[in-house]
Amino acid sequence: MLCLRQVCLFTLRHYQARTLSSDLLLSQINSCTHEDEVFSLVGKNKARLSEKHVGIALNMLWQLQKKRPLLLRTGDYIRNHSQFLTLCILAENKVEHMEDEAIVDTLYSILRLNVEDHDSLAEVLVTEAWKRLERLNLPALSKFALCLYKKHGHCSPVIGKIAHIVDMKLDSIEDIKILSVLMISISDVISESFRDRLLQKTEQLLEEKDEVHFNYAKRILQFLQNVKLRHHPLVDKCNKIFLKSASHLDIHSISLIFGLYEQLGFDNAEFRLVAKQLLSETMDDYYDPETFAKLFFTLGPMAGSKVRNRLLETAACMAEEFSSHQVLVILKTMHKIKCRNSHLLKKMASVLHKHLDSYNVLQLVKLTQYLVMLGCHNLELFAKLKMLLIGFLKSSVIPADTAAVIRVLAILPSFQVEEIVINKAAAVLPQCRLHHLNCIATALVKWNHYDQLHWQTGSELCVKLLQKLNDCGFQRLQKANNLNLLLEELTHVNGEWFEEVLSEETMATCQRLIDQITLANIHPFEIYFILFLFSALNYDPPVNEEFFETCIQHLISNLSCFETHHLVLLGHVLAVAGYFPPVLIMRIFNISFLSKLDAQLEVLPDTLKQRVCSRLMKLNRAVCLECPEFHIPWFHERYCQHVFRNSSSRINPLRQHVHRMLTEILGGSHYARISVLTPYYYEIDFECILDENKKPLSYMAENIPSNGMEGIHLRHDMKDEGRKALPPGAQRIALEFLDSKAFSKNLRHLKGESAVKKRHLEMLGYRVVQIPHFEWNSMVLSTKGEQLEYLRKHLYGIQ
Repeated sequence: MLCLRQVCLFTLRHYQARTLSSDLLLSQINSCTHEDEVFSLVGKNKARLSEKHVGIALNMLWQLQKKRPLLLRTGDYIRNHSQFLTLCILAENKVEHMEDEAIVDTLYSILRLNVEDHDSLAEVLVTEAWKRLERLNLPALSKFALCLYKKHGHCSPVIGKIAHIVDMKLDSIEDIKILSVLMISISDVISESFRDRLLQKTEQLLEEKDEVHFNYAKRILQFLQNVKLRHHPLVDKCNKIFLKSASHLDIHSISLIFGLYEQLGFDNAEFRLVAKQLLSETMDDYYDPETFAKLFFTLGPMAGSKVRNRLLETAACMAEEFSSHQVLVILKTMHKIKCRNSHLLKKMASVLHKHLDSYNVLQLVKLTQYLVMLGCHNLELFAKLKMLLIGFLKSSVIPADTAAVIRVLAILPSFQVEEIVINKAAAVLPQCRLHHLNCIATALVKWNHYDQLHWQTGSELCVKLLQKLNDCGFQRLQKANNLNLLLEELTHVNGEWFEEVLSEETMATCQRLIDQITLANIHPFEIYFILFLFSALNYDPPVNEEFFETCIQHLISNLSCFETHHLVLLGHVLAVAGYFPPVLIMRIFNISFLSKLDAQLEVLPDTLKQRVCSRLMKLNRAVCLECPEFHIPWFHERYCQHVFRNSSSRINPLRQHVHRMLTEILGGSHYARISVLTPYYYEIDFECILDENKKPLSYMAENIPSNGMEGIHLRHDMKDEGRKALPPGAQRIALEFLDSKAFSKNLRHLKGESAVKKRHLEMLGYRVVQIPHFEWNSMVLSTKGEQLEYLRKHLYGIQ
């Protein structure tokens, strides 16, 4: 008994001494400020390192790297160090003795240190964590899921098990960080109903938290991208988080956010403005290829000409240093800003040759598209691209990839279609979505039209394939049972094939699924698009006034959902339809609102900027004419003068021909004006004045001079229309020729813009005569005499 007691005391003293020593070693590892200090401790204490020491040491190596800027990290040095290999071997041998959280932390650390995905330690850690999956707490589970996601194991069976655990425990998750990590990790293996539950939980947690880190918002956007869902309310909430965290965003975060917004079809002028300011202040710091490519991608589309030219010059100087991905980013941005810088384009084309073999099929498709759209003329490069694309096409088994390759082959210069292309298209048709069918149809129609099918039965095979393609399109529409999924497919479908073949069947399918539309899946901005269609196409919905008033009421109560420039577009759409909600009008025509709009216009894409400026002018004009009680001043005089000064000559052959006819009808050229600008800057084709006896009045008497723009006559009674009255009983006539753009396609129904112009001209005192193109160009008016008689009847109002 005494001997046993002595043995126990010796053992206890030895254990206490070892514990004290171990605690000291743990403390020393945790106190390291450089990787070499960690490696030194490992080298001196190999025999004493427990599983806890090993895990803490590997974690410390990552924590030390994490504190450094990306460019100053020394991952290669760490991975190649002999003591790092020692740590990995020890960890692999001791993994079964590690605590649950330690296993996950170790796996996370080595992956962040960029060890190979198939590294034996990584595989052992994944296997051990998998065994303990059911007992991992939520933080450890989320970190393990993230590790699998980074190892590209997001479709593995273990992810399915994690998704099941999340499904069971979703109601108990109260940490948005944990939830956001789990969401992106399991996004590839979840059902639509589970997806919706995750989104509801996310919205709930965002509502409950006053402060949310911007990294969590980025993950939410990544989840939406992964599941290919445009969830405007949630994206808008994330955007607000980014705006609050603006001072903490760096070039990497800003670039990622812009990329996600692009994928999700979202844009925000306020975030653009903040990002532009941040990047403009620090642009001199981005001198390495990686950060410069991100700067070019984010700042290029927003920059003014001076900064943009500087970016283009730097990109050309740095071209040889760009990686394959960075070259793709530069070309994508050039395409987005419609850059025709031939020097930079040649530089990019010259460096592409060494990168071509590293691109996957979809990257190669995008690359080809950018080069063609940018006007590249490097035939050698296009020949290599064609060879690679055909190679991918032959081995492709994914319908989306096949359709993408076929679509881009169709835009290659001088492409001669091989039979393999047609055969490959035929093989994937039954599996294609509408967008893919549209891509293939567009290519087939083009090749057949331009006689690029150079084998004996090419055209015949093409026609049969088009018929099969049409049948596949019909079948897909007829089988559709989810309106949201259908609308996602239709987002990317356009062109002649869809309009001519599938438009009627699409309408029938939407009508069949119409009961799936609820307020829950209609964001206020979607209501804007609905109103836009009625307004632009000049159609009255059933119970017209009630419909518009209900929509307007809903929109007014949700104005905070709209960006500044969106409110201008909304105001214009309603004005065309004849509605002027006072709350909206007074909000827009306010000094602070217009100042904010001016600032945000600077960062909008050029096309959108021009559209917003034009719509604001038209809204200003409509309010002045139709709602004088609002006392809104007309402040677009200089804008309109600038637009007309920079426009091309408006005296086209048709106008000259008709002017000669009017001269003949009225009795002289001084009785009619051509290309007249009215008050509030409407341009009309012809103007004449008839007295009470329908006799023409000469413009010589009014002495109206030209405004300095060739062929355009400006009426000087812009602001005093009422004071410069016509003789009693006289009538000012506006003669307008309406081309096909004024009417709905294949219909004789006048669109909204032309209808509102007529309405406004009548308010300005005109009798408006509109001549539709389908009447003027008809066989009935095939001779000059018939045209003269037609004009005479309309001018004089003869029935």
